[in-house]
Amino acid sequence: MKRGIALALFSVGLMALGVTSSFASDTELRAQAQGMFKPIPQAAPQIKDNAATADKVLLGQMLYFEPRLSSSQLISCQTCHNVGLAGADLQETSTGHGWQKGPRNAPTTYNAVFNTAQFWDGRAEDLAAQAKGPVQAGVEMSNTPEGVVAVLKSIPQYVELFGKAFPGQKDPVSFDNMANAIEVFEATLLTPNDALDRYMAGDDNALSADQKKGLELFINNGCASCHDGINLGGSDYFPFGVVEQPGANVLPLDDKGRFKVTNTASDEYVFRSPALRNIALTAPYFHSGKVWSLEQAVAIMGSSQLGMDINDEEVALIVAFLNGLTGEQPVVTHPVLPPSTKTTPKPMLQIGGSAH
Repeated sequence: MKRGIALALFSVGLMALGVTSSFASDTELRAQAQGMFKPIPQAAPQIKDNAATADKVLLGQMLYFEPRLSSSQLISCQTCHNVGLAGADLQETSTGHGWQKGPRNAPTTYNAVFNTAQFWDGRAEDLAAQAKGPVQAGVEMSNTPEGVVAVLKSIPQYVELFGKAFPGQKDPVSFDNMANAIEVFEATLLTPNDALDRYMAGDDNALSADQKKGLELFINNGCASCHDGINLGGSDYFPFGVVEQPGANVLPLDDKGRFKVTNTASDEYVFRSPALRNIALTAPYFHSGKVWSLEQAVAIMGSSQLGMDINDEEVALIVAFLNGLTGEQPVVTHPVLPPSTKTTPKPMLQIGGSAH
């Protein structure tokens, strides 16, 4: 329904709000923002059928940094979703097993728990399902569930930690439990108290005058039709190129997005809208990772999605607002990982993109 409403708005065209127009008062603008966006909470949300405990979060944190989940024992979740880089990796597409390059830009893990689904095409319903994907992808970590379990069971400290995190289970060291532990840890990677959230909470000075103008342009130009909710995006799927498709360098023609998941013609070049929290820290942009400038990204979205030629001054104001979406970054300590044992499977060597 939401996607249909957004497309209907796009089809009739949205009038751009000129920079010289009179802007809303704080009371009016705040009410508009509160109706479209929700603040990032201070604490991790409860996950259905995967209750968080201190032991489970600790285990998940260790597994997030654990390179032995990969067959080469070189690649971890942290490799492509660096907690020192806002949960991303500063690459067009990530480098995986045998120095292979992945097909899409790595989305941030920060606040990802609030996305309606994971991956650009939404093929994983939650963070636990997402955690299983890269481990098994040949272009990423190139392992198997059996290989992961063999490594974890060979290390006594992990056996003990899984027992504490999943008490009462006959065989707690499992591929599913690996993913469940990573999920509850990733749910703690929140960035509250950005300027927008402080503004919505009543602080008139949280946003600068230019950022307020940018927020109003963002709402009135139609950007918030796809980028709303807690994450300012990540909540629905939309065609990339509602009005006109961007060039093939930005929208590669061989990546048809959600069509690969649903095999439905109307889902060709449809992608989950990217979340915009911390967007100033997570370049490059779009699923292709071909755009490194926020200014260029805003201009492309204006023409491709809204059919607008947004002028340079308006672009600068919207970018100023987007810079206000950087929240408090979580401080994550790299855990000390337990040593391998004599029974731990050896890493598969990578030579020229092949495993040996």
